[in-house]
Amino acid sequence: MRKLCVLLVMFLSGCVRVPEGVSTVNGFDISRYLGKWYEIARLDHSFEQGLENVSADYSLRKDGGVKVINRGYDPEKKKWKQAEGKAYFVEGSSIGRLKVSFFGPFYGGYNIITLDQTGYSYSLVCGPDKSYLWILSRTPQMEAALLSDLVSQAKGIGFDTDALIYVRHKPVKE
Repeated sequence: MRKLCVLLVMFLSGCVRVPEGVSTVNGFDISRYLGKWYEIARLDHSFEQGLENVSADYSLRKDGGVKVINRGYDPEKKKWKQAEGKAYFVEGSSIGRLKVSFFGPFYGGYNIITLDQTGYSYSLVCGPDKSYLWILSRTPQMEAALLSDLVSQAKGIGFDTDALIYVRHKPVKE
């Protein structure tokens, strides 16, 4: 039983790591990061597959963490999907490295690897390994040159940017 517990702790702690060759931003200010972010591009995963109009909304929790609401529209089912999670800093609040959970005690890495430090208008975020990547913006569209720069940066540190899904943002009747 003790070996199983040790293995479980090792596995769970590995889910919040920073991928090899990747570093997180310093000088991070959560109060400026709060609010709505639009997903511009992502490496696809089953929990987001086929979704359009994907956004994330961050707000402070009473326990000092961050409330996360991810939302996306499934055009096939003609309905919105939403998930609520919680995030906490891993190394201190000035470092863009958090752990996020949508399923009880299980956490995954949320690593901010690029951030518009002036206006907090865009960010490049990865998970615990290089199969998770998101390009986020405060607006539903991003300038082509900026998007190209962020994709090039991600490619340069080993992400499979040829597999990126570019998210459609269009009006949906509620």
